[in-house]
Amino acid sequence: MRAEGFAHDQPFWDNLYLSKDSLWSGNPNPQLVSEVAALDLEAAPVQGTRRALDVGCGEGADAIWLAEQGWEVTGTDLSAVALERAADHARKRGGAVAERITWLHVDLTEEPPAESAYDLVSAHFMHLPKKERLVLHQRLARSVAPGGFLLLVGHHPSDLEGAMPRPMLPDLFATAPEIAATLDPAEWTVLVEESRARTAEGPDGAPVTIHDAILRARRTGA
Repeated sequence: MRAEGFAHDQPFWDNLYLSKDSLWSGNPNPQLVSEVAALDLEAAPVQGTRRALDVGCGEGADAIWLAEQGWEVTGTDLSAVALERAADHARKRGGAVAERITWLHVDLTEEPPAESAYDLVSAHFMHLPKKERLVLHQRLARSVAPGGFLLLVGHHPSDLEGAMPRPMLPDLFATAPEIAATLDPAEWTVLVEESRARTAEGPDGAPVTIHDAILRARRTGA
């Protein structure tokens, strides 16, 4: 899939991953860690195994962290290169972790995930044009089981004016309230919709403040 001036198809991502030995830090996204810690797991629909879908899993840090917390994880990505690295990183964490993760090479904008299949669906920094983003978010919402949680995190539009380089394509960015407004209130309870500041390393190695748009919602309807 492509937006004018911005590509996010498989060749683009494979080439990007091949350009470096490691594209990401290897640490789980901080908003995943904080939001999973806040989940009301006692009220989750399944007693025992927790099923998570990590969308755009990249080199696997989030999926591996979830597996280490006891979740059964499905990690999906458009890049075969990223998935190979993710599987290798999981194996290095030990068999118990690797066995909890299924890696899928799939474009969820073309092939939607199974409906009502997961207790947690997590997607971080999936920056698509508005029309495609809405379709993807609707598919991800439908894949959450009743009682489960949807976690969507992206770069906040205000970062377009900040020190961290971002694609100058405003259509790729949305606030948490804008995303929350697309959920049916008869089926969803929005628990978090905010912009949260954090410190990151800028292109020159100096610390910069960036902002994440965070939506966490619980599916209350069937």
